Amino acid sequence: MHQAWQMWGNVVIAAFLAVPLAAPAVRLLALRRARAGRPRPVRTALADVVATAGTAPWIWMVLTPAPGPGGAGAVPFEDLRAVLQGPVQTAFAQVGGNLLVFAALGAMLPVRSARFASPAGIGAVAAVAAAASLTVETLQYALSLGRVSSVDDVIVNAAGAVLAALVTRRWWAVRIPGGIVPP
Repeated sequence: MHQAWQMWGNVVIAAFLAVPLAAPAVRLLALRRARAGRPRPVRTALADVVATAGTAPWIWMVLTPAPGPGGAGAVPFEDLRAVLQGPVQTAFAQVGGNLLVFAALGAMLPVRSARFASPAGIGAVAAVAAAASLTVETLQYALSLGRVSSVDDVIVNAAGAVLAALVTRRWWAVRIPGGIVPP
């Protein structure tokens, strides 16, 4: 735990310090959108701020240089299998962390846009998260950050976004034609 705090403590502190800035950001963004005559200005502003604030710290963490040679894992499920065969704590941190990287984005895309607010839109959520994850993995490799850029990370990041979108279904399912959300 001490090592994790040494590595990521500054990211955690920055993330917590950003939380009080989120409410004024939502308010200002909603006011600007309301003046522009956009529909649902508070809802979209809240979704945008949550998606950004919930994703940015993870991106900071995964783009922070790490000691080691780094590398690339291009064979699907090979790196994931190796992680799952290792210590439980490592597997929990690796898989859990990768599920959370784009979870806020995945959760808010269907709330933000009707394009993603349908069962078919879940595929679009997966595509957006996979594209964003592929960009991050490519940056890790190209910048020689000492991290392993893995296709498995892309898969798990996208899966986390899809799971998060499904968790928020209660807030977006009413947009689906004929969709009824139970009380």
